[in-house]
Amino acid sequence: MTKFSYSEYLSQFRSSGGKCSNVVSRLVFVCSLSRDVDPVVFAIRGGDLKVVNDVATSSPRRLLKENKDGWIPLHEAAFYGQTECLKTLLKAHPGSVDKRTLREQTALLLAVSCGHSSCVRCLLEASADPDISSKNKETPLYKACELENVDMVGLILSYGATVNQRCGQGWTALHEAVSRNNTEICEILLRAGASINPPNTYSVTPLTVAAQRGQMRTLCYLMGKGADLNMQTCDGVTALHEACKNGRKEIVAALLSKNADANKPTRTGLLPLHCAAQYGHPEIVSLLVPVTSRARLRHSSISPLHLAAQHNRHAVAAVLLKTGADVNATLAQSHSLKYADRRATALYFAVANNSAETAEVLLNAGASLRLDPVSPLLMAVRQGCVSTVSLLLERGADPNTGTSSHATTFPAVVALCMDNLPLLKCLLDHGCDALSCFTCTHGRAPHPTTGGSHMRDGSNFCEWISTSVMCKRAGPIVDLLLEHIAHVQLCSRLTELLDSQEEWLTVKRKSLSPRPLLHLCRIRIRSQMGRHGLKSLTGLPLPDRLIRYLSLAD
Repeated sequence: MTKFSYSEYLSQFRSSGGKCSNVVSRLVFVCSLSRDVDPVVFAIRGGDLKVVNDVATSSPRRLLKENKDGWIPLHEAAFYGQTECLKTLLKAHPGSVDKRTLREQTALLLAVSCGHSSCVRCLLEASADPDISSKNKETPLYKACELENVDMVGLILSYGATVNQRCGQGWTALHEAVSRNNTEICEILLRAGASINPPNTYSVTPLTVAAQRGQMRTLCYLMGKGADLNMQTCDGVTALHEACKNGRKEIVAALLSKNADANKPTRTGLLPLHCAAQYGHPEIVSLLVPVTSRARLRHSSISPLHLAAQHNRHAVAAVLLKTGADVNATLAQSHSLKYADRRATALYFAVANNSAETAEVLLNAGASLRLDPVSPLLMAVRQGCVSTVSLLLERGADPNTGTSSHATTFPAVVALCMDNLPLLKCLLDHGCDALSCFTCTHGRAPHPTTGGSHMRDGSNFCEWISTSVMCKRAGPIVDLLLEHIAHVQLCSRLTELLDSQEEWLTVKRKSLSPRPLLHLCRIRIRSQMGRHGLKSLTGLPLPDRLIRYLSLAD
């Protein structure tokens, strides 16, 4: 087989007037080496106007042949910016000017997307419809705004494009221009009759977009043109809410300078101040506090301080407290009922979310430990956070606090930290009543059989530690408890439990043997000092060795 170059194939194709099937077949073979591209398309991509003219004269129907994506040669010419080829194709088939691909793209949209201004003008002059959108609802005008092609925006509008046509999710060309911070295009669109407050599907306006994205130029431009500063989305969100949420301090200041309403609530009742607190923007909080209604805050179901505590925004909490927020404000009952523990205070929120830094800020400001139905200490113990537990104990939390739902003869905190011996030691060191764990009405007598694996109302420690869930941990727990009490006699159930594993026999022997005098003295001194005395132990003018002795560190 004789080898031909691509240019030779083209030469033979031209000389045959496009009628030589043998040449065409060879040309098709060569083109197939490049992703099965049609010869005409190949010629268009290379800008070979002669081939396009020859085909238009001899086989014009070939110019309407679609590829697998629904593209015809007209789409190729527009995509590759081949204006002269485009003119020939339009002359051969003027009715194909608005032909769509499988993705519903027109030649005009493809030309705009690729920035081919001369092709765009050619198609518009051939009466291409500038309002036909693609499958994803993009119009040529929208695409020109996205590419920030000022001249093309003006050109498309001059041929009658609908300036307020909505694209995907109700987005308009102005939305897109604002998102690009392009005031020049905004000006062109408004002069062409663009609405300044067009809401999208979710009622988001261009001004809200500018506030959300921190686009200061377009924000100021829109405000200067009279945009509605307080227009709300379907969720009640304003531009000010969005700026606060996203930490746009300059945008917030600009909106407030034009009297944006800081007291418009969302559908869930949140003010802009709530958003700034929740997302941790203390400087914005400082801007909003003076313009936020105290009455509106009181009628909110949750305070900004609660949100700051919930999300560990300790810097925000400090600002709110400094500007007069009530550290002991409680949730509205309707909101409190959403939680199983009926939590009420900001302190409880901080503890429940392991926000130790915020908890400390609140305690320093006088947060009460007694306003929640469940003690914050119980929640801290449940979370397993030793630092928070220590903080609460140092600030006066009762280590022997209990719960009304699970009444026990021993401290409830003991039952909440069985997987965390360091936490249990922390509680015991701060005065948790270890002795009550060994109080049993049955004593050395046989205990009645009990079933189940959960703590029952009124249960003793021995009953609870013997359950199937807890019995495997009994030895180390009992050993730690014994270190915080004087001599005690174990009941029959605890004795039986310690006998169940050989390595726990040393714990049993400790309970049976007389306790050292040094240990007994230490326990007696600790009992005389009381819980509050132990809390301030490290602050006493005592030798370090004595402090370690009394703290059970030695």
